[in-house]
Amino acid sequence: MIITSLLDTDLYKFTMMQVVLHQFPGAQVEYRFKCRNAGAAGMGDLAPYVREIREEIRLLCSLQFQDAELAYLRAMRFIKSDFVDFLGLFRLNEKYVSVTALPSGEIEVVIEGPWLHTILFEIPVLAIINEVYFRNTQKLADVMEGRKRLDTKIGQLKANGLAELKIADYGTRRRFGKAWHEEVLRTLSARLGTGSNGQFAGTSNVLFAMKLGLTPLGTMAHEYLQACQALGPRLRDSQVFGFESWAKEYRGDLGIALSDVYGMSAFLRDFDMYFCKLFDGARHDSGDPFQWGERMLAHYAKNRVDPKTKTLIFSDGLTVPRTVELYSQFKGRCQLAFGIGTNLTNDLGYEPLQIVIKMVRCNGQPVAKLSDTPSKNMCDDEKYLAYLRQVFDIASPG
Repeated sequence: MIITSLLDTDLYKFTMMQVVLHQFPGAQVEYRFKCRNAGAAGMGDLAPYVREIREEIRLLCSLQFQDAELAYLRAMRFIKSDFVDFLGLFRLNEKYVSVTALPSGEIEVVIEGPWLHTILFEIPVLAIINEVYFRNTQKLADVMEGRKRLDTKIGQLKANGLAELKIADYGTRRRFGKAWHEEVLRTLSARLGTGSNGQFAGTSNVLFAMKLGLTPLGTMAHEYLQACQALGPRLRDSQVFGFESWAKEYRGDLGIALSDVYGMSAFLRDFDMYFCKLFDGARHDSGDPFQWGERMLAHYAKNRVDPKTKTLIFSDGLTVPRTVELYSQFKGRCQLAFGIGTNLTNDLGYEPLQIVIKMVRCNGQPVAKLSDTPSKNMCDDEKYLAYLRQVFDIASPG
């Protein structure tokens, strides 16, 4: 059994789920799976493992939150007691998810149902697909190579002049396996140190945060702002609606805004002085991170906000060398945070699966992400995508 706790997911799933419970309890959604490296020398040929994946999802749906897990969530300053009471009754329902083998060798995963009852599927289902794939294709994992690579990363982070550089683990969904994920976290904690003087800031994984005494990290993901395309008053105001609904729930807490659902230019148009002051910072997840950071700092200055009081979080396909480059460019100019995912939790010498599960519909209408990295776009309705570009004044790629 791969997933043994419903806490084995990213914190932002709970922070978004709380908003859904309080503000959008009736929303209906559809998510779809995509493997970005499908067809590359057999990568993404997951069809042989469909039965195994389905069985793991069946086991996932047998789980309930334990009393100690609920107590851990209840102790978080931004989690409300009625939400924890709801989680005490919660179970994932297998009827909302289907996994089908396709003739191409790929698989189709569709998650469809009430947002409140499907939001917790994404991360554990991706972790299941990863672990099933790698335990079948790499029966004797090269753990020694993984340790060697991790040791190199730690050495790079402990270089002179980097004592203030802190990294976090964002790698649950694409980890090689659960046991390796835990070993990576234990090693980083022991060698980089945690707390105010350490270089390891924490993890997005709530279970390991509880188990290892780490700080759980996360705010919002793309699905939240995508859903607002269907839930807000009108499409052009959906990003503003999303940020205002978030502020209504958290009253200034969890103040990191996601900047790339419509691309950076559209984000900056909506992220006015009010939001610049209200939110603690922004997260980068597509496009050139150096250009993004410079534009973000200039935007704060233009809105009479001291960039040194704000946090920029970088989380797009980071490696340690890229993290060090970004730190060198922006240190002292703002607060900085770095979330490293696949490169921390799935770097044993094998090509990782580039897999995602994205929301594609909400309340019966298409929703989409228009990323600054075109390959990250995901929408099954080209007409809607064209309309979205028009509404947000986004040029078509090419």
